[in-house]
Amino acid sequence: MNLNLRATPENTYEAIVIGSGISGGWAAKELTEKGLKTLVLERGRMVEHVTDYPTATPQSWQLPHRGDLVPADRQASPIQSKVYNFHEASKHFYVRDVDHPYNQRKPFDWIRGYHVGGRSILWGKQSYRWSDLDFEANARDGYGVDWPIRYADLAPWYSYAEKFAGISGSTENIPVLPDGDFLPPMEMNILEKHIAKRVEAHYKGARRIIIGRVAHLTVPHNGRGACQYRNRCERGCPFGAYFSSNSATLPAARATGNLTIRPFSIVHSIIYDELKQRATGVRVIDTETMQSYEYYAKVIFCNASTLGSASILLNSTSSRFPGGLGNDSGQLGHNLMDHHYGVGAYGDTDDFQEFYTYGNRPNGIYIPRFRNVDGSEKRDYLRGFGYQGGASRGRYGTDEGIGAEFKESLTEPGKWSFGMGSWGEHLPYFENKATLNHDKKDKWGFLHLISTANSRKMNVKCARIWPTTPPKCSKPPA
Repeated sequence: MNLNLRATPENTYEAIVIGSGISGGWAAKELTEKGLKTLVLERGRMVEHVTDYPTATPQSWQLPHRGDLVPADRQASPIQSKVYNFHEASKHFYVRDVDHPYNQRKPFDWIRGYHVGGRSILWGKQSYRWSDLDFEANARDGYGVDWPIRYADLAPWYSYAEKFAGISGSTENIPVLPDGDFLPPMEMNILEKHIAKRVEAHYKGARRIIIGRVAHLTVPHNGRGACQYRNRCERGCPFGAYFSSNSATLPAARATGNLTIRPFSIVHSIIYDELKQRATGVRVIDTETMQSYEYYAKVIFCNASTLGSASILLNSTSSRFPGGLGNDSGQLGHNLMDHHYGVGAYGDTDDFQEFYTYGNRPNGIYIPRFRNVDGSEKRDYLRGFGYQGGASRGRYGTDEGIGAEFKESLTEPGKWSFGMGSWGEHLPYFENKATLNHDKKDKWGFLHLISTANSRKMNVKCARIWPTTPPKCSKPPA
């Protein structure tokens, strides 16, 4: 792999990839393996697998604040710090919101990581195939544009990706959740198995609890090590046990000798050649020197996240595309979708006191969608949702006490508990959008984004999820 830090404007490659996250890393792998000299542009710093995971091995008591955040962390990152895995040992893989602001007309949490690998270091690894229920939803309910493909078209590509990435899971034959090419599944613990059996018996198979399908290796795979059940994934995994650009796709691209990575490179816009009527290159700002560069290629992949890519395209104006590259429809930046998050329930039990867990499994249970599935239901919301959750057993210790007796109490097992939360997608509403703010620029001279996404516009009404009052709320390669 080459690090192109002092390139000249004349540099020409056979392909350019903007962004090095999950999709950018995969694009780099595919292009380089097909023999194309490929430039990957990343706006953030370099992160090498293993060597650039500074907090991967220290124990919590070895960290200055025992892993906790201090008020200054929340003040610098009021949005990023809302994420469950943002803490002292992972905050360096998230942006500081004060350094990368955006304007919100309505609340919208934009979670970002600016470095090589992007959010592929931070994602939750849950990996599920869509079924035709999902691919047909837009046509069925009238929201969004009908997908030009169905599950059968994508199934072999799912397999191609799964075989490289390594997805662990169980084969269940659930129509709304197609099975994949799985590595051995992780095991549910005693309470999860108990609840799964009760759900199966009560709902006669109409609702199921299964182990999560995750991009975690349960056995060594493609030169990467198996999961060690440390559950410190957001610090970076030195074993390469979960799928990331850093551990999997970028090393594969590097092995071809066709990869060049240029970090500290913000793409301002894509160059459109009016005579050729095609995109021919990109304009880049070096974040360290503030110098501008242009790079050229016949193939350009824009993988700078949803909002990052929208921003680049909106900024790529020309006489042919005054509203942004490819934006003849006026849809660019609109129909912004997300998932609702944080709606759930929790309980504990005095049962199974003789059982405990092994390690810290970085996975939980999954309950596939069971609403609005066969057309027989008439719910007052569209589509459906799934649950994620799991059971665990903590320690008995309290906040009171002193001395040896108190210390000993901290080692005693506490009660088993079980919690779960629901995930359902927003519908593609035109008014949920992100646009450029022409009145404000960041320190690199880029226009701010304005988010006007309404997080309340979901296809799932939280109040309907719970039976009682809810908490607030071509063929693929062989």
